[in-house]
Amino acid sequence: MSRQLKNAVQRNRARRRLREAYRASRDAAPERASIVIVGRPAVLTEPFAALAMQLRGALTAIPGARALR
Repeated sequence: MSRQLKNAVQRNRARRRLREAYRASRDAAPERASIVIVGRPAVLTEPFAALAMQLRGALTAIPGARALR
């Protein structure tokens, strides 16, 4: 989590939002890949649907086989 998020409440909220956005778009991720997601302050103000859509687009851009779910 980025140090730009000053207090623990903001960092934890950003972490929860990113975790849930990943769960919503997990099927777009490559089957076998290590992924690092950096949380920035915009994570707290971005609407969740837009956040999930951006994450899905980023995961789709990673080359690799996708899991059939």
